[in-house]
Amino acid sequence: MRDLLVAGGGPVGLATALYAVRAGLDVTVREPRTGTIDKACGEGLMPGALAALRDLDVPVEGHPITGIRYVGGHRQVDAPFRSGPGLGVRRTLLHSALVERVREAGVSVTAAPVTTIENRSDHVDVDGERFRHVIAADGLHSPVRRLLGLDRPRTRLRRYGQRAHVARAPWTSMVEVHWSAAGEAYVTPVGPGEIGVALLSSQRRPFEDLLRAFPLLAERLAGHSRSAVRGAGPLRQRSSRRVLGGVLLVGDAAGYVDALTGEGLALGMAQARAAVDAIGSGDPSSYEQAWRGTRRRHDLLTLGLVTATRVPSVRRGVVPAATVVPAVFRAAVNQLARPA
Repeated sequence: MRDLLVAGGGPVGLATALYAVRAGLDVTVREPRTGTIDKACGEGLMPGALAALRDLDVPVEGHPITGIRYVGGHRQVDAPFRSGPGLGVRRTLLHSALVERVREAGVSVTAAPVTTIENRSDHVDVDGERFRHVIAADGLHSPVRRLLGLDRPRTRLRRYGQRAHVARAPWTSMVEVHWSAAGEAYVTPVGPGEIGVALLSSQRRPFEDLLRAFPLLAERLAGHSRSAVRGAGPLRQRSSRRVLGGVLLVGDAAGYVDALTGEGLALGMAQARAAVDAIGSGDPSSYEQAWRGTRRRHDLLTLGLVTATRVPSVRRGVVPAATVVPAVFRAAVNQLARPA
């Protein structure tokens, strides 16, 4: 009987496997998708995520990110990172680097989904195989979370994301967050001649239609070739608990608020480390409290900001307020950016 099955072979799942190897656990990974996995995301690694990858000896290359810039009309405010730079990295390159590192660590990755899962007194049955523990890192719409009955009902607060790559040189080393009545646009430099553009909105409209809500950005992108658009959502997903018997949920599978503050991968990797630590300590149930600790800073800002900006007058005032009290804006960004 193996110590651990990781369900999900995305970045958080592969990082979980690497933490498990470091802890001396016999681990294997299941991922139904084959090849390099892409995803509709902002592709900006905050300093905390970059530090975690380096700690796991995962080499990643991309475009340095020096901070976050909020843009609203002709107003803008910058928040430089204080704990070192982040990195703009194509999700496909990040996934490939993690796959190679997992292969070097001797972890097997099987192209198979989890279709049945049952907790027993001293193990977990997964499709007829026995494992001492399972860590589910199988994404926003986690099949494991659903199989265990841990999904919570969706709220009315539904937002969706779309992402495309644009072939043009970055005009800044910061991630720009453009605000409008329609939502937010995230612009991330991912290479010397390429940027990623992610649009987040509660409005289910085509990428081109939403882009018109950001006229300054649309003007900058005009005339440059663009990749196909990838989508994701609804973004808000909730779980009733993060530990059930020998199964632990990490990353988006454990619950997801919104991409607004951009540190989803850093959170997921911190949760992966905490889940492996809980298993290694012999007390998997302790992960529930650790999970809450990883999310405390994130939820206070993200959920509060997403909820408040549903009010049009508040949304219009976000960037002006940040320009009036830039020190508060910079402090909030750096609280979220710092390593866990």
